[in-house]
Amino acid sequence: MPNFLDIKDLAKDQLDQIISVAQEWKLKGSSNFLEKKNILMIFEKPSLRTRVSFEVGISQLGGTVTNLNSLDFKFGKRESIFDTAKVLERYVDMIIIRSFDHLILKEFASIVNVPVINALTDFSHPCQVAADLLTLKEAHGSLIDKKISWFGDCNNVTQSWIEASVLYDFRLFVACPKNVSPGDETLRWIKEKQGDVTFTDDVCLAAENSDCILTDTWVSMGENINKSIEKFKPFQVNEKLISLASKKAIFMHCLPAHRNFEVTPEVLEGSKSVVFEEAENRLHVQKSIIKYCFS
Repeated sequence: MPNFLDIKDLAKDQLDQIISVAQEWKLKGSSNFLEKKNILMIFEKPSLRTRVSFEVGISQLGGTVTNLNSLDFKFGKRESIFDTAKVLERYVDMIIIRSFDHLILKEFASIVNVPVINALTDFSHPCQVAADLLTLKEAHGSLIDKKISWFGDCNNVTQSWIEASVLYDFRLFVACPKNVSPGDETLRWIKEKQGDVTFTDDVCLAAENSDCILTDTWVSMGENINKSIEKFKPFQVNEKLISLASKKAIFMHCLPAHRNFEVTPEVLEGSKSVVFEEAENRLHVQKSIIKYCFS
């Protein structure tokens, strides 16, 4: 059975299928193919959208959910990851993990003999970006030949957008401070795959004629709360920046949003914003991801 750990692990037709099934289920409803199946969710990090959308989605698919949070469980604390994995695979049919360390997620998935879904790590957030791609497709009808523009910090969502851009061969502009970039391994991967990804500190270049403007919090969950945010202020998404995008451009933010920091209220609550449609699509896409893993 396949896992869902990173966008780059998928072929384009596999991700196309996930998005298409999600779009169909959103309109017509889904089946209850998870009947008599038990899903375990391990959440080392707090969660609102991810946890609720997965719980509701699993319920709609006919499955049952067991939750472990950071108070109940920490990887590698009481026993080895190997021992934990070999025990849990005997209890449940799938494991969904929201963790800090991406390497722990990959190690766990390599041991356990049931599907594993990455519900977020410090490295990537593929469920979020799959939902974003559905939202983009709903707004523009296609994912082909689009210009996507990211503003602010390079974080786990940026990483998954980079992987999606290479998979779909659309242009991705990442507008960020000069000393901010993804890791060397990601930069080498982009070059190897001949991805059309531009890193720039020129916000006008990034925003001009863009089909989609994206941003996220400047201080991610678990980061140092004293992290300097002064360098990110020129990359705030505001009405002036939005005005440079195409007339049919949409604005997305994975939430939670911090008004007057990475985005102004006028943009977040404006006519181009699809942040709540984007949040709803987490539910539909994640149900489709579960189906993919059981295919």
